[in-house]
Amino acid sequence: MGTLRDLQYALQEKIEELRQRDALIDELELELDQKDELIQRLQTELDKYRSVIKPATQQVHKQNELHDQQRTKRQAISAEPTAFDIQDLSHVTLPFYPKSPQSKDLIKEAILDNDFMKNLELSQIQEIVDCMYPVDYGKDSCIIKEGDVGSLVYVMEGKSTRTKLTKPEVVKQEVLKPEVV
Repeated sequence: MGTLRDLQYALQEKIEELRQRDALIDELELELDQKDELIQRLQTELDKYRSVIKPATQQVHKQNELHDQQRTKRQAISAEPTAFDIQDLSHVTLPFYPKSPQSKDLIKEAILDNDFMKNLELSQIQEIVDCMYPVDYGKDSCIIKEGDVGSLVYVMEGKSTRTKLTKPEVVKQEVLKPEVV
């Protein structure tokens, strides 16, 4: 056995070794947490893309089945408005509003996060993105309330909609919504 000093020195070395291991464990746990977050983000993105691609591949598959079976066309019920002539609709031009790539990405992400809109075709999503335009609302403005008709799409960009009522300043909200001419 060693002397008391030798034992104290050995104890200090073991304590330092444990500290180094703890530091390494902390680093690895942090790295693991970061990778878990990355996996979660990528999984969310993958789900978004799957929701867009799935309807497209289903359409191609259905078209191939119909072509292979060479079915005859049947009369069907359409939910499209009968007051409009298809020729009239082909002349409709949608206004496009310039916006930054960040705004375009924000709008597209909001559409893909929406349960009803995420199944639109990519061309439809792109048209919606292009047709959205900014609107500024002042403080204490009612932008939308529960029970309103859901015919408009709002994407909040910039500051949060939560503001304190005690502040007299005006909060600028940029709301992007589509316009059809």
